[in-house]
Amino acid sequence: MRILALETSTLAGGVALLENGRVVGQVLHDVALTHSERLMAMVDRLLEDCGWGLDGLGGLALSIGPGSFTGLRVGAATVKGLALVLDVPVAPVPTLDALAAVLPFADGPVCPLLDARKGEVYVAVYRWAEERMHRLTDYLALPPEAAVDWIPAGGIALGDGVAACRPYLARRDGDVRLAPAAQSIPSAAVVGQLGHAMLAAGQGISGNDVEPLYLRPSEAELRRRA
Repeated sequence: MRILALETSTLAGGVALLENGRVVGQVLHDVALTHSERLMAMVDRLLEDCGWGLDGLGGLALSIGPGSFTGLRVGAATVKGLALVLDVPVAPVPTLDALAAVLPFADGPVCPLLDARKGEVYVAVYRWAEERMHRLTDYLALPPEAAVDWIPAGGIALGDGVAACRPYLARRDGDVRLAPAAQSIPSAAVVGQLGHAMLAAGQGISGNDVEPLYLRPSEAELRRRA
């Protein structure tokens, strides 16, 4: 099965093409412009570079959040449109799951941290077992100090939320390790690999059912409630 995977949950996004779980091509970017201005251009370029056409795709994978509200909406709208036009299923992959899966075979708890703005980070705890990452906690939005307290001893932290947590990580006396910077960004290829497993297991959904995973209301929603 050929899959197009999209990662738009943070500024460091990208797109990837996979065939039967194998990465065929990937484009990464750290956007100054919004995803809406570059996403389809990246998709078109990657398809052309790999010699693929949209009509050859058997499914789509999307990082659904939590993350940037704008980025998640752009990714969801793009995938919905493609899924309906191509009549293919979508694998909705939680962003924290995909970020944790960047570190397979980790020897301790893996704790992805994403900057949630407003003085919070998104966090969850995972452990590698039986050839995959198992999530041990809920997805949470916490102040950095509370998020650091949530990380088990010997844990490995990664993600753009690490920067906000550094002052509190320093108090842990070295019992929390930091992943290398190159392995601390969400990967469209990993989203695609997790998405392929979901689609192969019959866990794909209709494009109409794609919804971002928000852990708190957006600024627009808060203004409407005021």
